[in-house]
Amino acid sequence: MSNLNILIVEGNIREDSEFFIKAAGSSAADNLKSLILKIEPSTNTEIINPGHDDETTNALKNMNKYNGIMFTGGAMRINDMTDVIKKHINFASNCFTQKKKILAICWGLQVCSTAAGGKVNPGKNGAHIGIASDVIINNEGEKHFIYKDKKKIFTSPAFNFDEVSELPKNAILLSSDEVNNVMGVSFNAGNSEIIGLQYHPDYEYFQMLKLIEGRKERLFVNKNFLNEEEYESHISYIKSQNELLDFNNRTCEVRNWLNYLRN
Repeated sequence: MSNLNILIVEGNIREDSEFFIKAAGSSAADNLKSLILKIEPSTNTEIINPGHDDETTNALKNMNKYNGIMFTGGAMRINDMTDVIKKHINFASNCFTQKKKILAICWGLQVCSTAAGGKVNPGKNGAHIGIASDVIINNEGEKHFIYKDKKKIFTSPAFNFDEVSELPKNAILLSSDEVNNVMGVSFNAGNSEIIGLQYHPDYEYFQMLKLIEGRKERLFVNKNFLNEEEYESHISYIKSQNELLDFNNRTCEVRNWLNYLRN
């Protein structure tokens, strides 16, 4: 196979992308693109936003040229079910009619799960605020290519208030932690093969710390932190984990998926 062609689906509306750029240094899609090019410099990438009808129409017309599709994270919440969110879900559904390999990250997992008949709700055990601790790969996950060479128990950048509360039909759970049961999952929908991750192999902790700082007021309003001491303790914990973060282990799933596209 020659150079890979990847379609990256941006998970944010313009206002949220502006916040991501200011806080984390780039939009969700550009951040993912940067990682892909670090791993596979020869990859061709195209970014679209499902909120823009002309972009999705063009992408669907040219689906044959993409080896795989990646759905990024984002700041929207499925149950708000705005017109833009419906467009994201509808685009995922249209992708499923093609024979495609899809990697769906965080918001992307929630969009693809919803499009495939699953359900998403606020996390019943709370939220991941910048970090997911001690994610455990289960027996099915250990057999799955997405976790090849990944540590069986790992800690990862993560930021989500919602979770997949009901998996799509015939989905295979691959990993979990104490906050979200569904951290890694594989399922087929239509003609497509989807792998979903509720955490962020595409982000680093310093970016998560910036996102937390930018959302600090909202996090206190939502009572994710009850006082300043609790907040600072959490920040210190993430900083301590940053020193332990290993690039190859953090980004393992993206590398494995890109390799899988070549099969």
